[in-house]
Amino acid sequence: MNSGSIASLAAATLVAGFAMTVNGATPGVRAVTVAEGVAMGWAVAFLPGGDLLVTERAGTMRRIGAGGALGKPINGVPAVVFRGQGGLLDLVLDSRFEANRTLYFCYSAASEAGDANSTALARAKLSADGTRLDSLRVIFQQSPMVDSRAHFGCRIVESPDGNLFLTLGDRFSRMQDAQTLDNHHGKIVRITKEGTAPADNPFVGKAGALPEIWSLGHRNLQGAALDAESRLWTTEHGAQGGDELNQPQAGLNYGWPVITHGVNYGGGKIGEGINKKAGLEQPVHHWTPSIAPSGLAVLTSDRYSPKWKNSIFAGSLKFNYVARLTIRDNKVASVEQIIDLGQRVRDVRQGPNGFLYVLTEAPKGRIVRLEPIAPGG
Repeated sequence: MNSGSIASLAAATLVAGFAMTVNGATPGVRAVTVAEGVAMGWAVAFLPGGDLLVTERAGTMRRIGAGGALGKPINGVPAVVFRGQGGLLDLVLDSRFEANRTLYFCYSAASEAGDANSTALARAKLSADGTRLDSLRVIFQQSPMVDSRAHFGCRIVESPDGNLFLTLGDRFSRMQDAQTLDNHHGKIVRITKEGTAPADNPFVGKAGALPEIWSLGHRNLQGAALDAESRLWTTEHGAQGGDELNQPQAGLNYGWPVITHGVNYGGGKIGEGINKKAGLEQPVHHWTPSIAPSGLAVLTSDRYSPKWKNSIFAGSLKFNYVARLTIRDNKVASVEQIIDLGQRVRDVRQGPNGFLYVLTEAPKGRIVRLEPIAPGG
């Protein structure tokens, strides 16, 4: 393709105020750059009018405007623990953002003494000019805090009932905690927007159980999304092998570390070295060897091939690609790699315009839009 053709294509693919340039292609779909220079980005959110918000793990939240220019850091973001896997992580807008300017984000927060940390979920309002966060309030804190650099989890999903799901890692050194209900390690929690436990949560009123818990037995969940029927889907990292796709149900136990399809790093069994046990849930799908999944979207739009609708799209940190999983009868019928982006894939989202957007994680990462290629194009 000559430079004139590229310029014509870029001009023809302006979406939501962004100037885009083609930077890669595979059969069926191509990546069109929306913005670049994002420093170790973790999450992207879509503002009304076409601008974006992005989080950078070192603790910066930025607005991305027309033409893909990264704005100055937004003021009011709290201090984060930026070490290991920690930092400023997921970000979602409230379903009524246009009316209330409210957003939610999670991050690695330190204890007062600075000797421990855990995942915190905060609520704030984005100022009308988009330059600062107002009315900041931490509405949930993972308990207990521990001294760890790993497994913060940290994906947020708002359900149609207005409650929030938050995924929480096992903190690596505390993997046995994933099997007990007196802590938030290795759990999915479900809370109200005020941070309280809804009355219909599965463990409300159970002695010794934290009422926020929705499901248990997880390792490190870094992907979460709702499908067209408002069912929650998640992906989580196994150890060496055993990455999982699950559809977490209220009160169920997903097995970690009692059962797993993976092994310890470098080899050797985990626990009893089994992958099935009565009373513990099997994943809908597992990846062995691992792909290190992060970022998850369920396509509900008609922007692509009809075969793609209702498919699940998962990013791979390890192999730099986006995978499409076809779901039939609540089971994975097929898995295919749709595009290799050459950088770790951290977030995958369906935009308001129905297209899939992908955030890559690198010192100079980028946000791309996945655009269908017409036959012969």
